[in-house]
Amino acid sequence: MSSPALEGSRAAWNRTLLDLASDEDLAQLLDRGEMASWRALYRLARVDASLRARIEALVLSVPLPLPRFWLAALASLGQAVDLGARVPDYYEQTAI
Repeated sequence: MSSPALEGSRAAWNRTLLDLASDEDLAQLLDRGEMASWRALYRLARVDASLRARIEALVLSVPLPLPRFWLAALASLGQAVDLGARVPDYYEQTAI
């Protein structure tokens, strides 16, 4: 489960092989990816409920720059998410 946009993402700079089954690789894409890789990830999540659940779990537990964006994206795919859920603050490293 991958795509050229994900494999070539700047977020995967320290990977010889991007493994979306790895939460670390997935979190790195959510944190450091660019628009093309996020679009590819969204397309994959559209048809993969387990990927959507993993993205939600990461958004709720790992400080990311756009957590509400990802929650809204998951909601648009039909995932039942709490858009007002507490998320780790990217700058303060505490839940807000």
